[in-house]
Amino acid sequence: MGERLTHLDDQGRAAMVDVTDKPDTDREAVAECLVRMRPETLAMIVSGSHAKGDVLAVARIAGIQAAKRTAELIPLCHPLLLTSVKVELAALDATSLRIVCRCRVQGPTGVEMEALTGASVAALTIYDMCKAVDRGMEITGLRLLEKRGGKSGEFRHEAAASAGGEG
Repeated sequence: MGERLTHLDDQGRAAMVDVTDKPDTDREAVAECLVRMRPETLAMIVSGSHAKGDVLAVARIAGIQAAKRTAELIPLCHPLLLTSVKVELAALDATSLRIVCRCRVQGPTGVEMEALTGASVAALTIYDMCKAVDRGMEITGLRLLEKRGGKSGEFRHEAAASAGGEG
């Protein structure tokens, strides 16, 4: 294993990666997670009949806002000027809601953490808004599906590759 962790200095201490000399390139990352719940909870969300309002719209905005503020939450992340954040929410079946967060930037470092943060906070927002009716909800499967750009090139999660696209 010749690779080393990039967030550790030569003495093994946590350190922010120096990206000063890295060129700006187009970078994109896509992450997903699932929220599993009772069928009646998902039906209420999809129909828009929740007493607190449009759960999907609030979760979408929360995911976008979280992606934009990732550097405030994850100590060694660089603050990025994101050029695009898209959060998509869709029912997979009667009990599962899929969240996909896509982030883009032109910069010296990747946007994987922003995509993962956006997807996870959108899921947490759904839990927060619906916990009064379904405390048994589960947030699962948070993962990076794809990333493009930068020196390390492209990455596609095998689940995304086998499905012929995202997840």
